[in-house]
Amino acid sequence: MKLAIIQMSMTNSLETNLEKAISFVREAAAKGAKLILLPELFENLYWCQVQSETYFAWANPLETHPFLPKFQALARELGVVLPVSFFELAGQARFNSVATIDSSGEILGVYRKSHIPDGPGYTEKYYFNPGDTGFKAYPTAIGTVGTGICWDQWYPESARAMALLGAEILLYPTAIGSEPEGVASPNTHHAWQRAMIGHAVCNAMYLGAANRVGTEIIEGLEQSYYGSSFICDPSGEKLAEANQTEETVLIADLDLERAKLFRAGMGFFRDRRPDLYAPLLTLDGKTRR
Repeated sequence: MKLAIIQMSMTNSLETNLEKAISFVREAAAKGAKLILLPELFENLYWCQVQSETYFAWANPLETHPFLPKFQALARELGVVLPVSFFELAGQARFNSVATIDSSGEILGVYRKSHIPDGPGYTEKYYFNPGDTGFKAYPTAIGTVGTGICWDQWYPESARAMALLGAEILLYPTAIGSEPEGVASPNTHHAWQRAMIGHAVCNAMYLGAANRVGTEIIEGLEQSYYGSSFICDPSGEKLAEANQTEETVLIADLDLERAKLFRAGMGFFRDRRPDLYAPLLTLDGKTRR
């Protein structure tokens, strides 16, 4: 089975971004991909650089969403699985969400981003409620897919939860790059990749991450995204990797049956000790009776 990761830049035009995304999906499918991942919030510039009431209006309900049906029809036409990132409105709440669309065009479900960052250049807590879906792993036409969103990728608990739910492939759409001047951070493309490669190794499964590229200016604030999208195998070896500046479609062959046997042989899920992990269920590491 072929996995495709799309690395692209965005403009402030929804229609332009949609046309580009659809074109890339078609290119990936033409190359044989059956599972295709686009970056986080590819519908527009990454507006979370700033805090402005203007952008709340960009959220849309799942039931009447303006572009998800386009991707449902595309998935059905091409026979591909598409996890699609979108800004979701649900009642008075707003979420950073991913709809997993099967090759039939059916939306199997929606995952809402669990970990919401709040730092210079990434002020997402102003716009998004913390996700309330829990982590998800959806059985699709090509295998069981677990999708986290950007900041989720720094948390090993996210990956392990999706693995325990049956995921065979871990995917992470993301929007990550430079920090404002003067902000000290380990946020580099090297650290970003290493964190997720660790998830692939510790869960013995394939993993793919799709980032954006280019420099975006929102209300005078500028941020550059460092690309470096990649696909790695269960041993952490990179199968495909993009550079830091160019739009591209990455393709890699995945052998899910071989990975399943490798995962069983490693014994990570055999030797787990959930009875000792109570501190993980607390904020301060202290268990209470």
